[in-house]
Amino acid sequence: MARNLTSTFLLLALLMAGSLRAQQLVLPGDNPDPSVVKIGDTYWASATTSNWAPVYPLFRSKDLVNWKQEGTIFKEPPAWADYYFWAPEITYEKGKVYVYYTAHKKDGNLCVAVASADKPEGPYTDHGPLICQEVGSIDAFPMRDENGKLQIIWKEDANSVGKPTPIWISEMNEERTALIGEKKELFRNSEAWEENLVEGVSMIRHGDYFYAFYAAAGCCGPGCTYVSGVARSKSLSGPWEKYRGNPILSSSDQWKCPGHGTPVQKDGRFYFLYHAYEAKGGVFAGRQGLLQEFDFTPDGWVRFIPGNSGKNKGPVSITDDFKGKTLSDLWQWSVFQKPDFTLKKGQLLLGANATTAGAFVAQKTYTGSYTAGVKLLVSASTAEAGIAAIGEDKNLVSTTLAGDTLRLSVIREGNPVFLLERTIPVKDVLSLRMEVKNGKDLRFLYSLNGKDFKVLNDELIEGSFLPPWDRAVRAGLISKGAESKRSAFDDFYIRSAAE
Repeated sequence: MARNLTSTFLLLALLMAGSLRAQQLVLPGDNPDPSVVKIGDTYWASATTSNWAPVYPLFRSKDLVNWKQEGTIFKEPPAWADYYFWAPEITYEKGKVYVYYTAHKKDGNLCVAVASADKPEGPYTDHGPLICQEVGSIDAFPMRDENGKLQIIWKEDANSVGKPTPIWISEMNEERTALIGEKKELFRNSEAWEENLVEGVSMIRHGDYFYAFYAAAGCCGPGCTYVSGVARSKSLSGPWEKYRGNPILSSSDQWKCPGHGTPVQKDGRFYFLYHAYEAKGGVFAGRQGLLQEFDFTPDGWVRFIPGNSGKNKGPVSITDDFKGKTLSDLWQWSVFQKPDFTLKKGQLLLGANATTAGAFVAQKTYTGSYTAGVKLLVSASTAEAGIAAIGEDKNLVSTTLAGDTLRLSVIREGNPVFLLERTIPVKDVLSLRMEVKNGKDLRFLYSLNGKDFKVLNDELIEGSFLPPWDRAVRAGLISKGAESKRSAFDDFYIRSAAE
């Protein structure tokens, strides 16, 4: 895919200040439930996209620290599913790549499904749902047992109906299309620290034991309580013993609610790739991908290694001049409405729609404080258009130009409210800027000459309502009106402030 990105997409590496355990940020931005696999001399990773499309990013790295996005697993959502694209577990065996993922089945509930490809960059063939329990099935992980039989481990999503959450195992055929025999429970949320659930199980075999890394308690949002534990067993089917020192990962001064990851080896050492919220930025930048080294203790348990794990490379800065043939891999949109867009002569042409939110494309944000901006090419636009902070289709804050009127509006739970309007003598180009502090305090500015910016709202807009419980805020571009209309943009940027 051609890239139109003139960016310094700096993949961060931060030291965890004042903590006993170093945690290195390697997948900045909203990348929940990361999984990783080594194929040849290269590592490949993916992460939850939930209700953003395209579905499941693909990241490539040589060292587990510096990652570059290389497309997505699905360019279009699988036909059987409609939303909640969660927890892709990317695996490799015998020359084939398999991705086990969770999605909401149309007219059904959450199911575990599988897709495959001959190479990690795809294309991927979807094989549809594999496990669909009445209350939902999520977070699948494949593992061969001590006899070489292929097994699949997953969580029954019973916490959604106020019940305990068993972790199940069942043999799976070699084609990865059906389960064989009866399922068996491995363990469930039985300890006080696990609260109402255990989930996100991933495994590694070392020495005499299989080790299960798992997450527990509340995963998401400002009230999250997520932590991580480990259990072990000499047989994959059990009995499983939970570590008395659990949880092995919990919140620190810098990172909050760590969990749901995958163990991986590099040069004879062991690492865990997982997610957490940055404490200062809160939930607004989302659950970001962290890497931490671990080893095995003499008594056969897992120990995360203290010490320095990386240098601070600084905040992410992105620019896009739209000079390629298609949008870069960093752009996303709602799974509920795919926008009509083209790139032509260094411009993004975004088709409009008449929904409350309008058509939009957006990019992840990386810290609680950042600036996003774009040039609206007024003379080439026929739709109402502008820039926005977007939580989802029903929750966003935007400034848009309609004719010669600049509008500031809020959509909350699908209900639009216009805060102010200003008539401006705009001609060919209008520069728009959005300044965000603390993840939630928003100010919009505009410029007629691209240099001198005027504040649109003196009073900050409070946007704590924006992010859904399992997602983060994006900076996006909007096009509103009849489908025959379109908006033209150039020179988009996001500049993250150091937290």
